[in-house]
Amino acid sequence: MDRRRFMAGTATATAGALVVFAGASPSSAQEASGTGAPASDGDHVKGLTAITQVFGAGQKLVAVAVEYDREIDGRTLSTSTFTVTDRTVTKVYTNRSADLAERARYGRYVIVELSPDDTAAALWVTQQGGGTPPTGGTGTGDSGGGVGAGGPKVGDTTPGGTIVAAKATLTQAGTVTTAHGTQYPASTTALTTDGVKNLIVDDFQQFTFADPVTGQTLNYNLFVPKDYNPRKSYPLVLFMHDASVVNVATEGPLVQGLGAVCWASPEDQARHEAFVLAPEYGSVVIDDDYLPSTLFDATANLVESVTQQYSIDRKRRYTTGQSMGAMMSLGLNIKYPDLFAAAFIVAGQWPEAQAALLAKKDLWILVSADDTKAYPGEQAITAVIQEQGTQVSTALWDGQSTAAEFAADVRSMKAQRTPVNFAAFEAGTVVPAGSTTSAHMATWQVAYTIPGIRDWIMRQSM
Repeated sequence: MDRRRFMAGTATATAGALVVFAGASPSSAQEASGTGAPASDGDHVKGLTAITQVFGAGQKLVAVAVEYDREIDGRTLSTSTFTVTDRTVTKVYTNRSADLAERARYGRYVIVELSPDDTAAALWVTQQGGGTPPTGGTGTGDSGGGVGAGGPKVGDTTPGGTIVAAKATLTQAGTVTTAHGTQYPASTTALTTDGVKNLIVDDFQQFTFADPVTGQTLNYNLFVPKDYNPRKSYPLVLFMHDASVVNVATEGPLVQGLGAVCWASPEDQARHEAFVLAPEYGSVVIDDDYLPSTLFDATANLVESVTQQYSIDRKRRYTTGQSMGAMMSLGLNIKYPDLFAAAFIVAGQWPEAQAALLAKKDLWILVSADDTKAYPGEQAITAVIQEQGTQVSTALWDGQSTAAEFAADVRSMKAQRTPVNFAAFEAGTVVPAGSTTSAHMATWQVAYTIPGIRDWIMRQSM
């Protein structure tokens, strides 16, 4: 699978209008005998489910699961059996559940996969991303220009993105044949969706934290390991979003990119069972003045609160974030040095005058050389860390590398066995051709597709 198409989860979008055209049902005698005669009475479709995934660039509608009243013969289906308005059908197959898996020759569900590259696929739409970077605190910006250049300031509640409802119109353009040979011909009967499949995202729960210390209230998402056992001890990963996700739905951090959901994927959980905590900030927490709002301290208190509620290993708590969230990760490690064992810093910065304390932390830093503020900012921080006597590994990576090439890059840095790793995407490599996304935002669209970095983070301990 292409690294940009890493599946981490699905949408929080509401079920949209999805129209299916199906044929009439066969008589019970015809179905039982397998005569293959066309049906003439009733509706065969029992339900429709929209299926979405989260990619580096955000949530997308990638499939429709059509549930029939009888098992369907998958061998009779093709990409021309169904058409979807404004979408490209890439694969059609049967399954025994509404999941993206071609496992069964027969099944009540017909899965109609759609190209995630379609313009109409996008369900997370950011109003930021082109031009010069804003920040929400990075100065490199979540859209492109520093805070001083008109980017969001602390306390700003203007949402930088929108979660779009999952909508599609699907037509059964060809014949669908049951496992017994009965044919369901194309028809103009219209049906609408009655459900949404939120892979991984549905595994998160939403809560509200009322911080008695700061008086702040934080909505947050929490993933609890599937087989959670309070007699065991688990690591916890805190993900903090960028300014484009400010003041959207609580589930916003789960659908705007991979920063939260990648840690909760079945693949990652199989390697490292862990809690994943993703707050949703109602306003900008930090800007280029580096004077955070009280939501900064409320976040530290939230981590402690969740730690007390569950069996979480205090020596294996980790933080990560992009842009504003990366800045918060750096700042929290400085102000609360005993809170986290390691941090994955994606396109962020902090005043180098305060960076000396970071020399005692395990860090993996990833930024684009095209990022006009985060890149020199991270260089300045790592210089201070080195001055304190801490070893730092550095490397330039091609932002268009394959998954195998990134895996090799990570192995090369790990082999140096340094507590701090600083990797930068070479200039001109992180933004896809023809894209208007800034190098700043493009950094995290790639960063969280690299599992080797997450594996390194999860192996650190205080």
